[in-house]
Amino acid sequence: MKEQSLSIIIPVYNEEDNVLPLHQKITEALDSMGQPYEVIIVDDGSTDNTAQRLKELAKADNRLKVIHLRRNFGQTPAMMAGIDAATGDILIPMDGDLQNDPQDIPKLLAKLAEGYDVVSGWRKDRQDHPLKRNLPSRVANRLISFISGVHLHDYGCSLKAYRKAIIKGVKLYGEMHRFVPIYAAWQGAKVTEVGVTHYPRVHGVSKYGFDRTIKVILDLIVVKFLDKFAHKPMYLFGGFGLVTFLISFLLFGLMLYLKVFHNKSFIETPLPMAVTLFTLMGFMSIFMGLIAEILMRTYHESQNKPTYIVDRTRNCKDED
Repeated sequence: MKEQSLSIIIPVYNEEDNVLPLHQKITEALDSMGQPYEVIIVDDGSTDNTAQRLKELAKADNRLKVIHLRRNFGQTPAMMAGIDAATGDILIPMDGDLQNDPQDIPKLLAKLAEGYDVVSGWRKDRQDHPLKRNLPSRVANRLISFISGVHLHDYGCSLKAYRKAIIKGVKLYGEMHRFVPIYAAWQGAKVTEVGVTHYPRVHGVSKYGFDRTIKVILDLIVVKFLDKFAHKPMYLFGGFGLVTFLISFLLFGLMLYLKVFHNKSFIETPLPMAVTLFTLMGFMSIFMGLIAEILMRTYHESQNKPTYIVDRTRNCKDED
């Protein structure tokens, strides 16, 4: 059986003091495994000397691929650039701040060998600020697990391992790199997690702030929408429209009741305005659902994208 190759994907931004020791640690860990690998470092528009340090490293090691982005796009686009450039059978993203330990990579691979498709790192003893980073992270992880139905302790840990076939064709936006295990699980992949080492940051400063938490919550709403309604958006918009029509009907009935039994003029209450408002909301929601349905069909049919995913075949042409 052919030995599987590895692609280590590392987005970095202003990590000039970390890239040299990071490269050394990764090389030591992977060389000891004796497995073919490549390291892809994506420079996300750094403004310090990160680009120069990477240039020097790439000259000395042809297994190191360096991608320089024109400006700072963010961690998810940088991760996507690394995924698109990867040639390995197994993709392993990790942070470039030396807080992940490359020596944990064999743990991830051992779990994959048990039959899993995605193995996520779990920083059980996380070395970050307990209130600014750890507490919001715990709350976010529980919320994500509850909404998605995919129960992991640490979605924010970048150190993960994916079989390439699982994320082939996946396009990531916003802060959605952390939600790849959810996408994979919804497509039938087997997902698990293992405990990994986490070190305190020594050089540089964290790029995470409170605004990142807000973005993650909003992206989670998008992910949930794509799971439930991407193929039938009318179920969401049309359902909301029917609810508003029902509210409008009930308010209209209340308006007539007050008129007939309590001699209340229509203009004495805000009910006529509310009936009109909810009726218009109902029509607008239905129309939005129809437009979304047309867009969804255009998306699939114009690009010949199937609405299903084949796992394997038997006695079929182009069989895996």
